[in-house]
Formats: sequence, structure tokens, C-alpha cells
Amino acid sequence: MLYIMRHGITDWNMKHKLQGSTDIPLNDEGRAMAAAAAEEYRDKDFDVCYCSPLKRAHETAELFLKGRNIPIITDERLTEMGFGDYEGLEYSFNIPDCPINVIFQHPEEYKEPIGGSETFEELFKRTGSFLKEVAEPLEKEGKKVLIVAHGALNSCIINQRKHLSINDFWSTGIPQCKIIEI
Repeated sequence: MLYIMRHGITDWNMKHKLQGSTDIPLNDEGRAMAAAAAEEYRDKDFDVCYCSPLKRAHETAELFLKGRNIPIITDERLTEMGFGDYEGLEYSFNIPDCPINVIFQHPEEYKEPIGGSETFEELFKRTGSFLKEVAEPLEKEGKKVLIVAHGALNSCIINQRKHLSINDFWSTGIPQCKIIEI
């Protein structure tokens, strides 16, 4: 079985800044969210946790699994989608014709990198590699695998597992510190 969770809130989330692969830590509210999730899901069993190496995801995993004998393994392929030069930009949706918004508003039209951003093709390739090489073999063994990562990364995993169209990339919605079973 495969479970995914998005990291807790950060200061950049609160300021509506694009984080991408920039390594932003959780804030106090994010830490509280992870601790509350630990209590909410205390009866949910996992055999292993794989997480993004970025601080906000790794700290969420540590707080969520605190006191449980579940290994946490980082994997570079679980790093958030890179938004290039647009990382750190506040309220991009309030900027008319901001090029990076195509990723969020019309993912089917996003074909070429913008300002050093990662493409969906690149994101799908690395998450697909992780699923094929790590998650799926463990699932075949009957293991319960938890992935703690990010909004776009988790959306990509859901998209692949459910065979969704790129038009529906953001359709699931990825709440912070909530378990999604896929």
C-alpha cells in the first residue's frame, strides 16, 4: 500500500511564495501540524517512510513518526519540482501574464522550461523512477510505504498512479499533513 503526505506549513507558504526546490524549513505552525497529524494517524501502520531531502519534508516525517520504529529514508527523486528563477516570488497569480503561472493554471500547455524551471516531463521521469525502483517492489512484498514530500511532487505521484491526464494534474489537491492512500 502507498501513502503520501505533504509537509507542514512554512513561512513561505504563509507568504504565498513559490518554494520549489528551495530548502525552506517548517515554521512553528508547520511543526504543530506534523505533531497533530502524528496523533490523528497514530493507529495507521507503516513499514517504511521515504521522504524528500528538503528540510520541510524531512522534519515533517521526523515529527510525524516520532517514537515509532519506522525508518525514514531520504531520496533525491522526491525533491519538490524546481521553479527556477521564480522560486521566492510572492503571489505570482497577482502578476498579470507571469510566465510561471502556466504550470498551475494550464499544465497541459507547459512544455518548455521557464527561467530554469523543471518540466513536467523531468518531474514524471524521476518520480516514475522512484515508484518503479523503490515503492512498487516494496508494495509487492506487502509493505506499507509512506512518502512525505511536496505539493507538485505528490500530485505527480497521484497522476501516475491514477493515470490522470496532465490537464488534471492539480485536481486532487494536496492538503498539508494529511494522509492520502493511493
